[in-house]
Amino acid sequence: MSTTGSTQQVTPELRRWIVEQAEAGHSADSVLKAMMASGWNEDVAIDAMEETLRGHLERRALAQGLPPALPVPEPSLEESPLYLDTGDRQVAVLQTMASPRVVVFGSLLSDQECEELIALATPRLARSLTVATKTGGEEVNADRTSNGMFFQRGENELVRRIERRIARLVNWPEENGEGLQILQYGPGAEYKPHYDYFDPAEPGTPTILRRGGQRVGTLVMYLGEPEKGGGTVFPDVHLEVAPKRGNAVFFSYERPHPSTRTLHGGAPVLQGMKWIATKWLRERRFE
Repeated sequence: MSTTGSTQQVTPELRRWIVEQAEAGHSADSVLKAMMASGWNEDVAIDAMEETLRGHLERRALAQGLPPALPVPEPSLEESPLYLDTGDRQVAVLQTMASPRVVVFGSLLSDQECEELIALATPRLARSLTVATKTGGEEVNADRTSNGMFFQRGENELVRRIERRIARLVNWPEENGEGLQILQYGPGAEYKPHYDYFDPAEPGTPTILRRGGQRVGTLVMYLGEPEKGGGTVFPDVHLEVAPKRGNAVFFSYERPHPSTRTLHGGAPVLQGMKWIATKWLRERRFE
């Protein structure tokens, strides 16, 4: 493998070599160093590796019967920033994980915004429902023991401001978001581990998808802190995110399949009251 000249063409032979190195267990860093030692421009080499390996993994996934991968929301974290500018607020990046794709944000919401959301939501609370994937409607689910309500997208100035902030934070159109859901969990309340995408095997899924396609990302914002318990847990990777007021956890899932390792749940509240706001993001405009 070698290259010369100012114009560097990524050939089929190079792509095969990259795949061979990956399958042989060589790290991405070692493959990149080998390409640069052979004369490849670093940016060209990185782009070639990313494109080649993404295509290789997708072909392998499809061969294994997995659903096709979809574009997903993604915060701008290429240069490992400590803060992200959302236009009206500097949001801290507290923790990132590649697989599953999880990002924990700090100070996404102010204390005043949390209090206002709780105050506006409280008179409208009712037993939380989940999407009924067998019918495409909604149903009470014994695994979800919270009270909740939905704001329509853009329902008031507070909601509009938060939705603009979220769109800029994760680089996803506002119109692709479902309405903001507010949930209240008292002592003992929980949401057992589940996936947020819609299972393609369920008979009601085609009806659900007509409103905006698959869910591809979730943002859980913490509005009110319990004294004990109530974290957001990811059992496949043994991760628990503490429900710190104003903070949030974002995760995305490029295909509706357990291979995304986005199994997650709301751990039982052991003492006090937990309030959260959830924003689900769809692949297309949500109607």
